[in-house]
Amino acid sequence: MMESTEKHLSMPAPTDGALTVRRLATVPYRGPLVRPFVTSRRRADAIDGVLVELDLDGDVRGIGSAAQTWAVTGESVASIEAAVNGPMSESLVGRTLSLHEASDVVMNSCSGNSSAKAAVDVALHDAWSAALGRPLTVALGGRTEGSVETDMTVSLGEPDVMAQDGIKAWDEGFRILKIKLGQNWHRDMERLEILREAVPQARFRLDANQGWTAQEAIRAISSLEDSGFPVDLVEQPTPKHDLEALAAVTAAVYTPIMADESVATPHDAVEIVRRGAADMLNIKLAKCGGIRAAIALADIAEAAGLGCMIGAMMEPRPSIAAAVHLAIARPSIGLVDLDSAEWIDDPRISGGYVRDGAHLTVTKKTGLGIQAAGSLMEGHLA
Repeated sequence: MMESTEKHLSMPAPTDGALTVRRLATVPYRGPLVRPFVTSRRRADAIDGVLVELDLDGDVRGIGSAAQTWAVTGESVASIEAAVNGPMSESLVGRTLSLHEASDVVMNSCSGNSSAKAAVDVALHDAWSAALGRPLTVALGGRTEGSVETDMTVSLGEPDVMAQDGIKAWDEGFRILKIKLGQNWHRDMERLEILREAVPQARFRLDANQGWTAQEAIRAISSLEDSGFPVDLVEQPTPKHDLEALAAVTAAVYTPIMADESVATPHDAVEIVRRGAADMLNIKLAKCGGIRAAIALADIAEAAGLGCMIGAMMEPRPSIAAAVHLAIARPSIGLVDLDSAEWIDDPRISGGYVRDGAHLTVTKKTGLGIQAAGSLMEGHLA
């Protein structure tokens, strides 16, 4: 893969110049995890996904990625490859378009397939900013001097195992722990008490992954509030399609409630705002279809006075790097949940950002700044 070059930065956002897409290709990817990732909805021991390469005229290459996420987007490795190599490639390759036009072409190329669309959209943005000679965060209007603080996820499991994972994360410099819950709310309260004893200085974000009813969520969160448990927010406590339940929880508790699975599109965001269903939105590129769509969601949240976090699925590093660049470029994205790449045991893909404890910064390399072991198309990264 073409290596990015060093550039000094402090420039305004560039204009949306013309791009001629010469090639779009995919390769299956498998990355083992350092430990199982467990939620109330699924368990993963490895990331199965797809890496995307996009070449522009002028020998400029962009990279994107997507993960198989049956439980969230309904996409598989096969469906991602089919969407990218079929309608997206047919719509893009050989055409000269502005970045915004190209992003729109990807979004309109087929129905659904949000992770596949995000992979191509990220590759477009990577190539576009590399062609401009700027890091993506600068091309989006930001500066490389900024940093963001991510949390570290503690998988759902036995309380003592979760406590040990919390201690390990704290020792690695993470001060905010995202705790996976949602199987049984009584048991969840036990898990949290043991975690609090194990890491008493930590701040907690709780994620039930749709696992509670509205009544259970209200009882659980109210109990935590009464006990003084240090909860920053509770993410998606109730089923994603039941905005009435989500709104009931939001109205009944003081703790900020964040919509995750309930928000994927601007229409979803507007409906959440209209119904007062959440205090915050969790934006994920794989849910919404890419960087442009994520910016639209962030703008809606800001206009409505809602808090905004950028998160990710358990995805390959290019996806996480794109989210880091976007978060640094957009101050309205106030919270970050981008620990996924730290779970992957794979030295073949590196760069994109640098982690110091819980703090993530981007480099001065152009584009995303991702390095891979040779051209992804020369070898099968699976």
